[in-house]
Amino acid sequence: MTTHHTHIDDRRAKKNVIVLVIAQAVVGAQMPIVFTIAGLAGMSLASNPCWATLPISLTVLANTLIANPMSWFMGRYGRRAGFWLGAAGGTLGAVIGAYALTQASFPLFLLGAFFTGFYQSAQGFFRFAAADTASDAFRPKAISYVLAGGLVSAVVGPQLVKLTAEAMLVPFLGSYIAVIVLNLIGIVIFAFVDIPKPESQAEAGHPKGRTTLEMLKTPTIFVAMVIAMVSYALMNLLMTSTPLAVVGCGFDTGTAANIVSAHVLAMYVPSFFTGHLIARFGARRISATGLAIIGVAGVVGLTGVELENFYAALILLGIGWNFGFIGATTMLAGAHESYERGRIQGLNDMIVFGGVTLASLSSGALMNCSGSNAAEGWAAVNLASMPLLVLAGAALIWLVMRPEGNDETL
Repeated sequence: MTTHHTHIDDRRAKKNVIVLVIAQAVVGAQMPIVFTIAGLAGMSLASNPCWATLPISLTVLANTLIANPMSWFMGRYGRRAGFWLGAAGGTLGAVIGAYALTQASFPLFLLGAFFTGFYQSAQGFFRFAAADTASDAFRPKAISYVLAGGLVSAVVGPQLVKLTAEAMLVPFLGSYIAVIVLNLIGIVIFAFVDIPKPESQAEAGHPKGRTTLEMLKTPTIFVAMVIAMVSYALMNLLMTSTPLAVVGCGFDTGTAANIVSAHVLAMYVPSFFTGHLIARFGARRISATGLAIIGVAGVVGLTGVELENFYAALILLGIGWNFGFIGATTMLAGAHESYERGRIQGLNDMIVFGGVTLASLSSGALMNCSGSNAAEGWAAVNLASMPLLVLAGAALIWLVMRPEGNDETL
């Protein structure tokens, strides 16, 4: 099933895309900050190094748990209200995290990390918000452009880490203060979002749509969710471990931030043309290309722990995530009607970030508790990515081999 947008004027969609690109660029900078320093801060606060990445895992867990309620909230009160709620959660999380650092309290730090997941959940809906008012032709480009806003956040976030990580007596405290400021700026940016509620887009007497189970049994929706989950989970699995691996192999925090910056740049730079590639070659082919590139990233990561290995693996990982995730998002956005989006988009993000949560939890254990050194832990992380790639690849092959146009429920 596809959403039909005939004769849609994309002027409103383009204005929303501009606002969401700015939000992704500015407010989204907090996520590279958090993912760069949370594991390092956790390492300094936790009694057991195996729990170092638990703060990141709790952020992703909160994202998973909040995805469905956030989708419902946006469906009832609008995208703008949902983004404001996310910014409030991000602010609260940073305030608690900053206080926890001053008290050297790991439990409090975990609590703050959990509330950060409220913002991450809201940010996850930027891509769907970009598609809400867009025509069929503009939809993949709108999604791609909004994710391209992460290009700026990829530069701003790690640079803020360099400026703030050691700026105060308490390590990383300055970074969390920067996150507070970014969320306050976001409250102003989100005021310019102009997206009507789903009800205002539906005609009176519009059907309620398929049940959740029926949508899950639709092949395109099912495979899109699998690819999105695997792409995001593997990106998180490797990125979460990267600062620990880089520092553990003898490099400094600044170098780790540079590698994360290169990775996040690779995640978003392709967005300037991914939408055009999808329009030309189709979402399935671009998704398959993304999965293949993620596989190559894992192979590169296994070949050594020199600086060039880390850079190459993380850059490839970013590109693979971009193709896989945007391709899957486009597949999903075109497989349901506007009046079904509140349920299926929230369920999609709950499934995607449920996988990301497991990956994040596994990341710390694999990195710090597999083998006798950082190099062996990094190898374990890369090896763990292969089975999930096989799963996603098999699902996509199954979808492609189905008779063309046959997207009936399973």
